[in-house]
Amino acid sequence: MPSELPIACSLDATALPKRLAEIADLGRDALTDVRFDATRAQLRFAAGAGVRSRVEAIVAAESECCAFLQMDVSDEPDTIVLTVQSPPDAELVLGELVAAFGDPRRAGR
Repeated sequence: MPSELPIACSLDATALPKRLAEIADLGRDALTDVRFDATRAQLRFAAGAGVRSRVEAIVAAESECCAFLQMDVSDEPDTIVLTVQSPPDAELVLGELVAAFGDPRRAGR
């Protein structure tokens, strides 16, 4: 019988603000586009010095605290693509994660 992962973030009140700041910094520095529906988000980042490693670091960290999210990092010309898939009951968490990166139209590039 398969066991489902709990839909809950395991970060404590000290770690969460730090993580959100890291995510917001990456969004401000490199996020160019977001495509989002109920259970899937695709975030595009301008490929630049260190951007892929920053995306991968966030994926690694989020995979530990929010293991119910499936995340994949891929490359396109001049773009790093982060795809995040959530189970049907985790749409709110997915939306909060996407919102943490900020609005790419307001990014300071």
